[in-house]
Amino acid sequence: MSVRSLKTALACAAAVSLGLAAVSPAHGVEGPAPDPHDAKAMRDMATAIAVTAKYADERAALQDGYVPHGEECMTNPFGVGAMGYHYVKQANWGSKDPARPTALLYSKDKDRTGRRKLETVEWMSTDRDQDLKTADDRPSMFGLPFDGPMPGHWKGMPKHYDLHMWAYKENPAGRFHNWNPALTCPKKAPTPGKPAAAHPHGH
Repeated sequence: MSVRSLKTALACAAAVSLGLAAVSPAHGVEGPAPDPHDAKAMRDMATAIAVTAKYADERAALQDGYVPHGEECMTNPFGVGAMGYHYVKQANWGSKDPARPTALLYSKDKDRTGRRKLETVEWMSTDRDQDLKTADDRPSMFGLPFDGPMPGHWKGMPKHYDLHMWAYKENPAGRFHNWNPALTCPKKAPTPGKPAAAHPHGH
């Protein structure tokens, strides 16, 4: 990375951190936003932004081993909000390195070239004892604890911790909150063989 690029990334991270609000503990990371005076947290945020900026182009993510996890847009089963589409790099599972996120989350909408837009960067780590009642191995990054432990989101995914950083999309709930209340997922098509739900006015 050039000196100029690093300075730009550091400036972005500082600006991001100064705009962070406290995060609700209900369904996101507990505790305050990163301390803008925490030099390591600011450097790590700058690194994460600098390294993942190229993934704004979906093709770069695919070339680097981030694999779309099916075609399911993840929506909040307990309330409002969504995450979008997960592109997972299995080699980065368990990473607590800001330069090696486990997943990239892309928008439900595509641009005119047919590509999705990068919105979120995510780190995931297995819960050691697979017991949701204990959290003695909770990781942290940017001076913040990971969210969880929680059940896997898809078949074969272990109970785990995760941390989201909405680096490329504003999240009204906070940049490190897992769900974005401003987002929704596309409505699922009716199951083949089953009639679509009737419109309340019969249209």
